[in-house]
Amino acid sequence: MLDIGERDGTRMATVDFGGVQKEVCLEYLPDLQVGEYAIVHVGFALQRLDEESARQTLELFEQLGMLQEEFGDPWEQAAAAGGDPWPFSDDPDAAAAQEEARP
Repeated sequence: MLDIGERDGTRMATVDFGGVQKEVCLEYLPDLQVGEYAIVHVGFALQRLDEESARQTLELFEQLGMLQEEFGDPWEQAAAAGGDPWPFSDDPDAAAAQEEARP
């Protein structure tokens, strides 16, 4: 938790998910404090975690691609859902391969 405040009578927090910041509701964990860790689902903090458990969970989510799925580029996700390859890449080899594959 980076910051905690109240919005429209609801206790809210700004949290950092591996570099992505989101607002979450703290109604289920009203005593959560800045600097603590929690499992968050659909905008609600659901369970407090110790720091080591939080790190392990983030590593596992990253390995499974869940962080990219949750916080990835929506345009890239839409292209993939439509069956088209994403035309932009930071990887020069991937960009060259896509260029060669074009008619």
